[in-house]
Amino acid sequence: MTVQDNLVPPDLPFPIFQVSQRVRRYFLYDINTVTWLRRTHNILGVFIGSLPQAPQQNIFLGLPLELQPEEATLLVEKGLAFIADDLQSHKKAIRSPPVELADFRATTRKEGFATVKAVVKQKQLKTQEALQQLNIRQATPDADNVDEKHEKDVSIFDTPRKSGTKPTSSSLVPYSSTPTTSYPPILALPQDSSLPLPVVSASSYALFKHLHSSGYFMSPGLRFGCQFSVYPGDPLRFHSHFLAMSYDWDEEIDLLDFVAGGRLGTGVKKGWLIGGPVENSDDSIKHGPLSEEVSHIEHTESRDSNVRTFCVEWGGM
Repeated sequence: MTVQDNLVPPDLPFPIFQVSQRVRRYFLYDINTVTWLRRTHNILGVFIGSLPQAPQQNIFLGLPLELQPEEATLLVEKGLAFIADDLQSHKKAIRSPPVELADFRATTRKEGFATVKAVVKQKQLKTQEALQQLNIRQATPDADNVDEKHEKDVSIFDTPRKSGTKPTSSSLVPYSSTPTTSYPPILALPQDSSLPLPVVSASSYALFKHLHSSGYFMSPGLRFGCQFSVYPGDPLRFHSHFLAMSYDWDEEIDLLDFVAGGRLGTGVKKGWLIGGPVENSDDSIKHGPLSEEVSHIEHTESRDSNVRTFCVEWGGM
């Protein structure tokens, strides 16, 4: 049995939370949903949450996961998710907390008691060890020859407790813990009140959908100056193979952009992939390579006949 077999799919359709009405950003807060989407639907997104113990670093990020507009549109189109208002969902959850919240608080308090008991026990062991070392020193005739290691083990802060001051369970104050995610998960508003689909470019979404249907993983390509970095498998196992840019079928491409894209892709050992929807499929389209000294073009017919892609590789480097 593989790890993927143990994945429990979320309740479908699950909510994708839209954070703002003006700057539309789409978040997922449930780690189980994020893992399920990555392993079964090739959806990556971008983690944007900082770690509680290291909020200033930006290398290892956590929840929430921000989805690209194309990813959110695809999930809604497939019936796997719906767009929910993040603000209204939080307000509703705060005003009427679910029943599980009391159980969660009790569990957190129990864990806090267990942690503080372990800390107190560790301090008591150190105190007993320090007392034993003091007794050894007093029983030794030549106290100057005591090993320096024993002296380092004795802390001036670990003073022995007086008799009758041993802490009891009732006197212990539980440690408070800050959860990294809301639990129970904040319930979204009913699906009938869902928001409209994200606004995406027709050519961009067509290219994204085509590559996704071919089994590719896609992440934002800002770091390489493109729209999508296209991976043949999970980015944890593979390097990206293409730098994808979408264009309308009749849109003119500046020659400098064409050459720069091909050279950039070849320079980072990737192909510069361009593609978009075909408006008139009946037109006769001639496919031929450019000058062999400049570039080599491979044409890929899309599974969807309305989308075509081209891969450009620079041949002069």
